[in-house]
Amino acid sequence: MFDNILEQQRIEKAKELKNLGINPYPHFLEKEISLKTFKDKFSYILEQVEKRDESVNAVVAGRLKLLRIAGKSIFANIEDEDTNLQIYFSKDSVGEELYTILKKNLEAGDIVLVKGFPFVTKTGEFSLHASEVKLATKSIVPLPEKYHGLTDIEQRYRKRYVDMIMNAEVRKDFLVRSKVVSLIRHFFENKGFLEVETPMMHPIAGGANAKPFVTFHNSLGVERFLRIAPELYLKRLVVGGFEAVFEINRCFRNEGMDLTHNPEFTTIEFYWAYHNYKDLMDLTEELFALLLDKLNLGKTIEFDGKMIDFSKPFERITYKDALCKYGGLDRDLIENKEKILAKLKTDGFEANEKLELGHLQAELFDNYVEEKLINPTFVSDFPISISPLSRRSDENSQIAERFELFICGRELANGFNELNDPLDQYERFLKQIEAKNAGDEEACEMDEDFVNALGYGMPPTAGQGIGIDRLVMLLTNKKSIRDVILFPAMRPLKSELKEKE
Repeated sequence: MFDNILEQQRIEKAKELKNLGINPYPHFLEKEISLKTFKDKFSYILEQVEKRDESVNAVVAGRLKLLRIAGKSIFANIEDEDTNLQIYFSKDSVGEELYTILKKNLEAGDIVLVKGFPFVTKTGEFSLHASEVKLATKSIVPLPEKYHGLTDIEQRYRKRYVDMIMNAEVRKDFLVRSKVVSLIRHFFENKGFLEVETPMMHPIAGGANAKPFVTFHNSLGVERFLRIAPELYLKRLVVGGFEAVFEINRCFRNEGMDLTHNPEFTTIEFYWAYHNYKDLMDLTEELFALLLDKLNLGKTIEFDGKMIDFSKPFERITYKDALCKYGGLDRDLIENKEKILAKLKTDGFEANEKLELGHLQAELFDNYVEEKLINPTFVSDFPISISPLSRRSDENSQIAERFELFICGRELANGFNELNDPLDQYERFLKQIEAKNAGDEEACEMDEDFVNALGYGMPPTAGQGIGIDRLVMLLTNKKSIRDVILFPAMRPLKSELKEKE
């Protein structure tokens, strides 16, 4: 650890500082203002003849990003969370002894506390003229020289902390993410929803069709599953009397990783008694309007090279109509299992003859429709067989009162009228067990306690989930989910793999 020559040289400098009575890792250093505040507060000097105000004695702090020695003076660029600032100090301003120490031992990457006044250099750059410079933290590992050039994407994700040091835009993306979560939280609170927390370890892997992560609870002596969705617990709360609840938290699915999937991801799920899925669509449009406004994004945004228009009401179309309109498929084909199988095989897609009609229609949707849904589109009335927790339509028992929101070919939200008939729910679970026994690893497990909860009576309720990560990808125009997750899952390096005994 820290064994290359450059790191060793820095360690020696840290030791030298200690020998001089200077702690390279001091505490109790307090900055007064941020660099942005310093710039804003003292920008008036730009209009003055003197271009300086020596009556000011402000204390700022930041990481040294650039260091330039010019004879008896030093120009440096420091950076904090928000912005950067040039600082200047000399033998005269900080004293010859300290200047000599700083000149020899300060390096890019070090964190410093600086005290001084604002002034404008001869080249016209707003700067801080330092009277005091204190080392706040000695950096042992040198900063990469060309990290901002994105020469190694993998390293950026593995060492996010370095990525953030070198690339201010990355920090801005995560500030946007934080603001998005905050806006969503306050949106639902203002609508009268109660924020709750439900278990992260479940006795049954339920709430969605997905393969779970399995762990073991030593105290209880039983297996537990990291939750794939909070749905069944949130609906238990509606049974218990809470009529509007939401949860922003993590879910875990032991599945593949790609540009839009990470095994650990963040969602908001919310449930609203005495409302229906059309109300959820209205609420979702309202939420998007708020986010675009508060983030100053306008009504048209770019994502993945495509322009997405939010100025009009979101399109609402049924599942089968979308297969016809966007998939270019005949109505008689989408209702015929043999014709679907033939179509899929002819076009080179996987065609599993064991799948029933609803699942085959889903194959058609995935292959012929999804990528064509660019502008915000609510697709509703899904096949009941792929919607095990949704309420059946009163008009057609094979249709679920369910929708998904698609933007730029990607699913952003899933919502439906919740199934509150305990007998129907029990039968749906039994069919899921059959599917699991037939080889479907993602099929839901039987949850008798949840069925029992429904037996006490859940009022008419609509519920929805929105993927926070994909939403932030959309709002920041990032193609990879790794760009919006601080520490995404990464394949282990060879050095991290344990040797097999």
